[in-house]
Amino acid sequence: MAAVAAAAGGFSIGVTNLQLHHLKQPTSPFLGKKLRFKHKSPYLWTVSVQNPRNVLVSALGGDLIHVVHNLFVGVGVGLPCTVMECGDIIYRSTLPKSNGLTLTIPGAILALGTLSYLWATPGVAPGFFDMFILAFVERIFRPTFRKDDFVLGKKLGEGAFGVVYRVSLAKNPSDKKEGDLVLKKATEYGAVEIWMNERVRRACANSCADFMYGFLEKSSKKGDGEYWLIWKFEGEATLADLMQSKEFPYNVERMILGEGQQLPKGLERENRIIQTIMRQLLFALDSLHSTGIVHRDIKPQNIIFSEGSRTFKIIDLGAAADLRVGINYIPKEFLLDPRYAAPEQYIMSTQTPSAPSAPVATALSPVLWQMNLPDRFDIYSAGLIFLQMAFPAMRTDSGLIQFNRQLKRCDYDLVAWRKTVEPRASSDLRKGFELLNLDEGIGWELLTSMVRYKARQRTSAKAALAHPYFNREGLLALSLVQKLRLQFFRATQQDYTEAANWVIQLMAKSGTEQDGGFTEAQLLELKEMEPKKKGNAERNALASILKLQRKILRTLNESMDELSRQGKSLWWSRWIPREE
Repeated sequence: MAAVAAAAGGFSIGVTNLQLHHLKQPTSPFLGKKLRFKHKSPYLWTVSVQNPRNVLVSALGGDLIHVVHNLFVGVGVGLPCTVMECGDIIYRSTLPKSNGLTLTIPGAILALGTLSYLWATPGVAPGFFDMFILAFVERIFRPTFRKDDFVLGKKLGEGAFGVVYRVSLAKNPSDKKEGDLVLKKATEYGAVEIWMNERVRRACANSCADFMYGFLEKSSKKGDGEYWLIWKFEGEATLADLMQSKEFPYNVERMILGEGQQLPKGLERENRIIQTIMRQLLFALDSLHSTGIVHRDIKPQNIIFSEGSRTFKIIDLGAAADLRVGINYIPKEFLLDPRYAAPEQYIMSTQTPSAPSAPVATALSPVLWQMNLPDRFDIYSAGLIFLQMAFPAMRTDSGLIQFNRQLKRCDYDLVAWRKTVEPRASSDLRKGFELLNLDEGIGWELLTSMVRYKARQRTSAKAALAHPYFNREGLLALSLVQKLRLQFFRATQQDYTEAANWVIQLMAKSGTEQDGGFTEAQLLELKEMEPKKKGNAERNALASILKLQRKILRTLNESMDELSRQGKSLWWSRWIPREE
């Protein structure tokens, strides 16, 4: 004998042995003729199952049909084989079962959300594909070099992190078209720069200088060895060199078009050249940011003009951080040029823990990216370059440093800075304001959206490219891919300016409903509306949550730092070729 009792609903169910009852009616509307019911009293029903083992199901109170349905069909199980023979099967439905997948609305939403997360910046799915497939295949088929394969030529530059030479291959030094290369001997951050350049070559090769190879060669004098990096030679002129010329920006126009234009000089012509430079810079930044790389040292000295493609490209990735896998990112350390650095100095919060293992970091990268928006650090630097191109007085170090001091006194508010300096502005400053005021001030509007104190309030590279400032085509016609990217950016960036202007126009009208504006009562209601004050309980709860969040972040940070100290070796540097 088996028994089941339920207190809820005022009924109980029992299963006991009993003799068969030969009744035709009533039959269950959903179980067919397998079960038969006998009514003994107003509150007792007897159910018999036609098989050699006799079972009685009793229900006291409630609807028996629902009880049986919930017990056997709704739960999805039948009587066990010890009670009922396996040949006696109770079906939920007489409809045929589908062999394919059934698409439901919650399932579709979950699938779309998962796909969106996997492809959200900086890209979880592309990151795994790049790290475990593309990188492996590339290292198999790429050419290999040693230091002895090059003949050193002219020294192009020397900095704190290395020396750069113009070199040719030793096998064919006279062939300048094939063998004209740039070689850098890195004194610091060599392994980081090799990693970044290889990542850029796979993900967005047109954004940076054309990287060929990097390797570690051990020296007999120094046990640590030296890192060597090779690029194809694309040109010597940087944006800083071009900006120092009195002919700027007309000298850039000749380099981009290959010849000078027989047009009168003026603000319209200069604005078109500067617009072309800014569009190329923002395209390069957007490509870097889309793959999870933040440059952290954007300045005119690190923007080179490529003579082959006639475009500006980004160089010097030694200070860059790969936030897709956490390479060259240390929470409480920063690498920057104070002249072009954003006020926050850090690309992410200092409470962010150190990067975990590469697969974990890749899986969590979209969350950290959206929480901190590290790409806005580079946008601030690009805004200062835009400012320098518009105002000739700021193209020198002293002029830029003076501007930074003035902007800091104005709490990094460009509008307040303009109100301060414009009344007593020099001719160069007036010229810059006039250039940015063209086309109803869309240039000034773009500049103010890039140079802001809070990183979250700055625009992104995608949103900047979708700005009306770039509606006009520049000196060079855009490629089909660039046009498609621009159309996509403009379609996906939300713009609330039209709605805001509509509300402003309504409020500006002389408040009668017939004129299409607000009524006087509505205007009075808007005027008297006060923001809701948070209660003490809400503030205390919020403070407790923030305190708990800081404690969790601090614990994670300490744990990650401890793991980092235990494993000081750079796992990703093992991919760099080594020459004995």
